[in-house]
Amino acid sequence: MSFPQIVTRAEWVSAREDLLAKEKAVTRARDALNAERRRLPMVEVRTEYVFDGADGALTLRDLFEDRDQLIVLHFMFAPEWESGCVGCSAFLDQIGNLAHLRARGTAFVAVSRAAFTRILPFQARMGWAVPWYSSGRCDLDTDFNTDFGATVWEGGRPVERSGVSCFLRHGERLFHTYSTTERGLDGLGSTASLLDLTALGRQEEWEEPRGRGLGRGARDAGGWLRYHDEYED
Repeated sequence: MSFPQIVTRAEWVSAREDLLAKEKAVTRARDALNAERRRLPMVEVRTEYVFDGADGALTLRDLFEDRDQLIVLHFMFAPEWESGCVGCSAFLDQIGNLAHLRARGTAFVAVSRAAFTRILPFQARMGWAVPWYSSGRCDLDTDFNTDFGATVWEGGRPVERSGVSCFLRHGERLFHTYSTTERGLDGLGSTASLLDLTALGRQEEWEEPRGRGLGRGARDAGGWLRYHDEYED
């Protein structure tokens, strides 16, 4: 096994300062990229998608839970599979308490093509509280998964892909703002990283473009954070 070079403390501090300058440059570049993502145009969702969950049939509008934004994890779980994808499971293990996302008016759910009756025991086995729904009742020609790149056709058969899609609600109108798949999920999992994918972002005053806070702006980065049991919502 190859280990890092052994140096003196002074040499380490010098090397660390050099690396810190590069890390800060990456942070500034990431902030600029996030701002560009927030400036992406959006597409109105007109299809009446229907999902199965613990409360029966629900629409895409229902998944918002009256919040302004919705983040959907496209969890790879085909109808014929006995269990969900190992990689998607590892990703979902990283998702913390949803109260922090909800405090920013953002719902987070998982959606798979497997029947809800198959999802439910696997969810219980994994010990997840994240809302999880089945899109399996739809025809694949107009399926939620197909329309948002989570199921693709290869060799005449459907193939599952992991991914995330973001949606924005304006009144009763729903809009698709962003999607990413596979390696696009690398580095995601924290509240900040997920909010950075959305059209409204973290809703902090320093973010560009301005005016996306919907009255929930915070002057300092993370200034809106609370203990997860202290949010009003």
